[in-house]
Amino acid sequence: MTRVVVVGAGPAGLAAAAHAVRAGADVTLLDQSAAPGGQFHRLPPGAPHGFEAILSRCSWWPESTVWAVAGKRLHVLRGPADGAGRERHVLEPDALVLATGAHDRTLPFPGWQLPGVYTAGAAQALAKGERVAVGRRVVVAGAGPFLLPVAESLLAVGARVLAVLEANPASTVRKGWSWRDARKAGELARYAAALARHRVPYHLGRAVVEARGDDRVRAVVTARLRADWSVVPGTERTYEADAVCVGHGFAPRPELAVAAGCALDGGFVRVGDDQRTSVPGVFAAGELTGIGGAVAAAAEGAVAGCAAA
Repeated sequence: MTRVVVVGAGPAGLAAAAHAVRAGADVTLLDQSAAPGGQFHRLPPGAPHGFEAILSRCSWWPESTVWAVAGKRLHVLRGPADGAGRERHVLEPDALVLATGAHDRTLPFPGWQLPGVYTAGAAQALAKGERVAVGRRVVVAGAGPFLLPVAESLLAVGARVLAVLEANPASTVRKGWSWRDARKAGELARYAAALARHRVPYHLGRAVVEARGDDRVRAVVTARLRADWSVVPGTERTYEADAVCVGHGFAPRPELAVAAGCALDGGFVRVGDDQRTSVPGVFAAGELTGIGGAVAAAAEGAVAGCAAA
């Protein structure tokens, strides 16, 4: 029986584990989090996540950190990240699937080091996973479709979202949504309805140019941008806010892939049609190979899981 280890339990990793199991492999699925799902499927602690069927058919290792990798050999610490007595393990599978995802890309601005400035992903993680709002009066800003679900998550936990600021012009924003995709169109309609219900303005071509405060964020200064993202003088507007969430798309997390010796292409892991990397027996799937969203990540994970098995 082929032994497969999948690192990362987001949409790509879960799909890889499920399809590898179906193909007859002995699968170990591990993630740093205590629950499966990744950022996309994040839920409060103890909430039913719906992945019991997958986890029951593989070895599920939550709160597990891969701290070193050489080829297909992984060195793993199991247990809470800040806990004592973590268990050390060495795994040497026949095939390895890396599905380590991506993290927020954030552009700096004056005051971005103040308490109260969050990445969009961190704000959403606290809202979805802990039911905690990062502030009472929040500005959400940056670029890309991810700003909308972040605003929705904040509204759901009681925060007042003062505005959602998209740096790109309308022509660029339209390209970010697949209008012929019914599912995407439905998502956009839901986000738009949530903003409308709470009377949250959505401004195109605007960005945060400064966060002000002494001990923490007290105000957020925004301004209109030109097409090249340079600031238009005299268009500044100040919001009294205690938090600002910023995100300008995503960057992959290729550290384990690089440690394993996988070749990169433009910062992403280079893979073939079967998600195989340049290292024999090592596969990669999801945002690690290109930012495409949860559906694309799950599709790549399914291919990687079958090929790995």
